[in-house]
Amino acid sequence: MPIKKFYIKEAIKFGWEKMKSNFWILVTIIIVVWLVGSLPAWIEKATQAKTPALSFVFAIISVLLQFIISIGLIKISLKLCDSQKPKVSDLFSGYPLFLNYLIVSIVYGLIVMAGFILLIVPGIIWAIKYQFAQYLVIDKGYKPIEAIKKSGQITKDAKWSLLLLGLLSGLINVLGAIALVVGLFATVPTTMVAKAFVYRKLLEHPEAETEPQSTSPTPPVPII
Repeated sequence: MPIKKFYIKEAIKFGWEKMKSNFWILVTIIIVVWLVGSLPAWIEKATQAKTPALSFVFAIISVLLQFIISIGLIKISLKLCDSQKPKVSDLFSGYPLFLNYLIVSIVYGLIVMAGFILLIVPGIIWAIKYQFAQYLVIDKGYKPIEAIKKSGQITKDAKWSLLLLGLLSGLINVLGAIALVVGLFATVPTTMVAKAFVYRKLLEHPEAETEPQSTSPTPPVPII
């Protein structure tokens, strides 16, 4: 019988406690994320009719900012797992990792898309299996293909637990949205940190101690 790698209740409780002890800085971070993400998108739409070239520029800016902020949010969640205090500036500190993060995100998206084309179920499995590839790029400096392989390794025998955690996290955030949307200020950081906590737990597991293989020039074929 495989050893239990993590407990869902423990992960959610950890995320909740970290959210409570860092509530106001996390609220500030969420507001900044919303403002930074919304402003370029708003300008893009406002200029689309009269100045399409300018609209296109802001569309590119919006996409770039979304990727940089995504890196920042993962870094913040990992800092909270390590009992470090996050800062708003952490949102924009991940730009040196942008290229590898972009590549691994594209590879991950293509793998999941291919899985959904293959009767949906493989897409769900591969989405779960390779979901921590981006964390490995940010946290450990892995190259994209190494990160995909490593994520597949650390999530071995944990897919059902990860699926349940994902469903529960989604439900928690739906409840946060129902609570006049304000509840999302509590639920989003809770689930974000809970996922980072699980990543750390999986990485600490004995099965995850092997070194990554050298990067292959061709992306690996996902195996269920």
